[in-house]
Amino acid sequence: MHEPYEKRLNHKADFRVKYKFRNPEEGERKTGEPYQGIRCDFSFIDESENKMYMIWPEFEDEEGNVILQNNMPVPNSGTARMWIINNQMRPYHYEKIKVGVKGNFREGPMFSADCEIIEVLDLKSNPTKNR
Repeated sequence: MHEPYEKRLNHKADFRVKYKFRNPEEGERKTGEPYQGIRCDFSFIDESENKMYMIWPEFEDEEGNVILQNNMPVPNSGTARMWIINNQMRPYHYEKIKVGVKGNFREGPMFSADCEIIEVLDLKSNPTKNR
């Protein structure tokens, strides 16, 4: 059972994205289907390919609820809540995270999914210091 990040981190998600995992011809992940709790990084399309940030997805079901099963693959496309893990980086992202901005989920050098920001949530009200 997945423990929601909201409970673990004691604050709400920073933003939401719509995502689509890439197919094999586009560089799909090589280690099987993704599950809830995957800790892939995030990169912005308009930045250098080498820049990645600890911003983790938490996948939602069709109604926008967090998927709690971590023993079943998540949908190939859908929506996810996004969590900036390094709170000290939060101010750096204030101007970058906007509706319509495109990015990728990254697993090391591999671009495993394409995504677009669809909603900014509690980005600026979440803590800026690590506990």
